[in-house]
Amino acid sequence: MKLVLVTGMSGAGKSVALKSLEDNGFEAIDNLPLAFLPTVAASVARTEHLAVGTDIRSRDFSVERFIETIQPLRDDPNIDFKVLFLDCHDEQLRRRFTETRRRHPLALDRTVMDGIRHERQLLEGLREASDVVIDTSQTEAAALRSVITSHFAASERQLSVVLTSFSFKRGVPPDADIVFDVRFLKNPYYDPTLRHLTGQDAAVGEHIESDPGFTSFFTSLTGLLGPLLPRYLEEGKHYLTIAIGCTGGRHRSVYVVKKLGAFLGGSDYKVTLRHRDLEHH
Repeated sequence: MKLVLVTGMSGAGKSVALKSLEDNGFEAIDNLPLAFLPTVAASVARTEHLAVGTDIRSRDFSVERFIETIQPLRDDPNIDFKVLFLDCHDEQLRRRFTETRRRHPLALDRTVMDGIRHERQLLEGLREASDVVIDTSQTEAAALRSVITSHFAASERQLSVVLTSFSFKRGVPPDADIVFDVRFLKNPYYDPTLRHLTGQDAAVGEHIESDPGFTSFFTSLTGLLGPLLPRYLEEGKHYLTIAIGCTGGRHRSVYVVKKLGAFLGGSDYKVTLRHRDLEHH
């Protein structure tokens, strides 16, 4: 039986995560009081999968009670138990609550930002006690669904690899496990005929590959990842994010992600490509 406990900051995407798990064959229950969790887990058939959402809205919720409640579930050899914590930067959370005009559960008599800060204070220590932490600050709902699927729908003997391109100007993806900087490569941005294109276009790829250092770089990159990825799986990690960045996140990083995806595509890994900043100019 697989049991995923979904928690984290209000507005960080818990509803999207639960719906995604439901789409992947989990029975989903939201806002379950912690006291009911052991009973609900025991009532589910051992061949089924269960996803439960619990957070500060849930009656009797506290970090201490949370950790105390989940320990027997962690110790049960018949349950593959994971805690998923969804996080997000405070300012991005404030923006989400403001734009959707939703009320923060702890901001009844205070500002939204005060409610967010108070909640983060209450959840202190829970993030560290979680098995999987996903920061959704720069992740849209569709991308989050893909990340959730990659994390929890993969075979236990399969490694899900997410390759994401990004712009250093917009910051390194917070969920990245490995980061490569490709700003040393020849930049198509300075060619007026290529500037409006992206790393998905053949002409941009040809320009980047004309860099005298590209072939040796890519050979070294694949030579490093080849023996490295199986070791992650051996250590029990089933999900890995490799982020590749350049200045604007539209040319060099996109092309390297595309080429690396093609290289890994012929392997036993489940490979997903994401281009975080492709649409930003």
